[in-house]
Amino acid sequence: MFQRSTHHNMAQLIGAASLMAAFFLPIPTKAATSEWVASPGGMIRLVAAPPKANGTIPATLEIKLNPGWKTYWREPGASGIPPQVTLDPAGGVVLEKIGFPVPKTFDDGVVRYVGYDKSVAFPLTLKRVSGKGDVTIRASVFLGICEDICIPVQGELTLALKQDGFDNPLDGARIEDAVAALPEAPSADFSVTSSRYDADKATLHLSVRLPADGHDPELFLAGPPGFSFGRPEVQPARDREVNAAVPIKLTGKDRELKGKPIVLTVRAQGRSMETTLAFD
Repeated sequence: MFQRSTHHNMAQLIGAASLMAAFFLPIPTKAATSEWVASPGGMIRLVAAPPKANGTIPATLEIKLNPGWKTYWREPGASGIPPQVTLDPAGGVVLEKIGFPVPKTFDDGVVRYVGYDKSVAFPLTLKRVSGKGDVTIRASVFLGICEDICIPVQGELTLALKQDGFDNPLDGARIEDAVAALPEAPSADFSVTSSRYDADKATLHLSVRLPADGHDPELFLAGPPGFSFGRPEVQPARDREVNAAVPIKLTGKDRELKGKPIVLTVRAQGRSMETTLAFD
């Protein structure tokens, strides 16, 4: 356990996470889902569909949070542990992508971080690369959940899939709902119109076109290891376009932004959009 107030404590937590993992209580459930794995603050499980003809396996990582608890986005901020999923290669399945619903920003006056304060499902794009017929997925999941203190959650999830379909059709609806909750792709009325990086000031400048009913946007950014992002300074919208300046803190040896993808997620009223920025 650790207090969320210092980055130093966070580093200590990550270093000792394998020693601090709690004992988890599996809770039986139906086929096409793994068993729930319980820890203080919540539970986690996998939900998956049988492989498609091209080998793709739609799936989700579900996190059920107890009231008052939170978990983290892909870029948690100054402290936190983003969700990490590692598959056993012996199962012949690989993880291609994790999808993230639009998060919230939390600021307790000491530290600012990004995540979720309600139960959340992260869509997983899995791919079968070997084997035929039924498939067994074994996943090691590592993430952080917090209330007044934060706890590293590590669990082993196992899920057996039948090639001929679901035992429980509600599991398919859970996956579809998780995918539908993801931010939309850029469009003519909701997109980044310009982006540039000022290396001298370590600041990212963005212009974003908002939908007609959008205002007071929230911006969330995630980049490669060694890059972290400060609070965006957003100017009021003019003709449905806002300008934002985002400070970037470089902590690694590689301080070059060229060629490195930056994921930008924007929430404006009831819509959210996500795109990847690249800089020459």
